[in-house]
Amino acid sequence: MIARITDMHDKEVINISDGMRLGFVDDVEVDTCTAQVVAIVIFGKGKCFGLFGRDKDIVISWKQIEVIGEETILVNFDHGGCCCPTKKGPQILGGLFR
Repeated sequence: MIARITDMHDKEVINISDGMRLGFVDDVEVDTCTAQVVAIVIFGKGKCFGLFGRDKDIVISWKQIEVIGEETILVNFDHGGCCCPTKKGPQILGGLFR
């Protein structure tokens, strides 16, 4: 399969080590000396519609990519808990809607 960098933008990235959906490819890093793609970048999630910044970007090395499919990219990425949803504190309605 031959793909363009712009085609990568439409692909969802899934971590095969824990099944987590990391997001979509937003950017790529290229080594200008060797003209090779070094990594893919997934921008961090925006906080409050981006008004309060965003989370850290996820940079996945090209060596960590396992499979590039038609719609998804499977990666073996050790995120060290940086992307895992955090447990929220008590909410207004408590456990009413569990």
